[in-house]
Amino acid sequence: MAIGRGQLFRSFREGLLKNAPPTEGRGPTGKENSRLCEKITGFSPGTQRYELWDVINSCCIHSNKCLIMSNWCFIRMPPEILLKILSYLDALSLFSIGFINKRFYEMAHNNGMWHKMYSAEYGHSKKWRPKRLDEVLDKLSAVVVQERPEGYWRRLYFRTMAGFNETKWRKELRDINPFTGLPSQTERILRSQRVTWEITVSDKWGLEGTFEQSRAYFSDSSVTVCWSSGRWPSFHQLSTLQLDGVKRQALSSPNINKPGWRSLMAKFDRDTISKSGQVIGRDQLVTLVLFSPSIVIGVWRGRWSIAFVMASFHYHRLVERSLLGTSMCPYSMPENKPPFDDADPDSGLHGYTLRIILHNTVTQIMAGHFSQLYCSKCNETSTQEVSLLEPRWAAEPYRSLLSQHTPLSGRISLPWKCEALEGTVENCCMMSLTLMDEYQNPFWCVSTPVSMALNNKESFSNDYEGQNFLIKYQDAEGKVRMDLVWLEEQRQYFLINLVVFIATAKVNKHFGRAY
Repeated sequence: MAIGRGQLFRSFREGLLKNAPPTEGRGPTGKENSRLCEKITGFSPGTQRYELWDVINSCCIHSNKCLIMSNWCFIRMPPEILLKILSYLDALSLFSIGFINKRFYEMAHNNGMWHKMYSAEYGHSKKWRPKRLDEVLDKLSAVVVQERPEGYWRRLYFRTMAGFNETKWRKELRDINPFTGLPSQTERILRSQRVTWEITVSDKWGLEGTFEQSRAYFSDSSVTVCWSSGRWPSFHQLSTLQLDGVKRQALSSPNINKPGWRSLMAKFDRDTISKSGQVIGRDQLVTLVLFSPSIVIGVWRGRWSIAFVMASFHYHRLVERSLLGTSMCPYSMPENKPPFDDADPDSGLHGYTLRIILHNTVTQIMAGHFSQLYCSKCNETSTQEVSLLEPRWAAEPYRSLLSQHTPLSGRISLPWKCEALEGTVENCCMMSLTLMDEYQNPFWCVSTPVSMALNNKESFSNDYEGQNFLIKYQDAEGKVRMDLVWLEEQRQYFLINLVVFIATAKVNKHFGRAY
């Protein structure tokens, strides 16, 4: 069939070339057509050697044979030569090549290759040793490298890259601020490790988008991060929202943007986003929707398209959460239980220290510090709060005098900024709470957006004449209630009551009790 079809096309082409009349003007003649055909295709129309389709088929067959031969030669190549070739790759390329096939996967996990890469990248701080001792230790280290399980040095390389010089910054975290009870070097460590935070969202059609942080505001106990650039999907179309801490590598060129180490911090599915969304404030342009303890979304009024996202992170274990997690699993915080005290029958019921701060992205509104707090069984009779407070213990400060009522330095508001637009949402702010036990260890740490509402019930205190306001927060571990009064003459808020409730189960688990 192929031979007959080739002869048919050959005779048809030769007949056209022979019987073609000479054209007028500048067009080529029949002989010129023959020469042109020979020049383009490489053979004369009158020859019987090759046909055009035969040439194409032979080229394809030849290229396929070359590809098969090259693959066959590559597969038959000794593993030592392949390892030598792969040793010239960088860490990112070596990590990616492991997804090609099984053989590349095994070679991309070679301990010797990753050990050399780890030593070259992070082994510069070796102390001076005598040459003979150095040779002996090198031989012993070669044995240790092979004794490690497969992929050990690969995991160690990326773990070290995530928290570069982990030993150093862990030592720096031991420097505790005696006033806040938190590490005093948290901001400096996060900046030196080039830690940023990114949000990845996907809509109901499966389209994903990753947004880098626009701004970050550090305080003495928390950091507030804003994302306001880029095109966001509609709030009602959100399917998932994922928050990651990202460590970037220092690069010679600022235009190069290599992927950094990602540490999963939080992930929310569609049900969580739709069910937990709570409006906490609005202005003329945006509405603030709180759907997790630390994240608030600003949506344009009337359209419900996302304008910006704002989150507040408490400093407690923030460095570990931002560096030591993986892209699939967040960092698991270890339990820091105090020593069991048999001599004190009321262990866990006294000696608390509370520091609470109200702030926004611009200024600090209020800072309160309360020490020697005690616990007492709740005796609330309100039907609304019985189910929540009955199995709990309350840690509350001693009844303070009028002189101890805390004034607020400004109005409670939350400024926002989105590219060319900006505004301020009144009666909203950030609250950072740090509750420490009698051993001065962090017991309950919260940093979250809160809202202030008008309290139309009976005033908590008769010593002030003015409007009463209430700030409330609650989660599975505790609850906060703040009563404020607005004095029109002073144009100032005063904190006149503060109660912190703690879950009984949390106290029992932390102190090993059965209250």
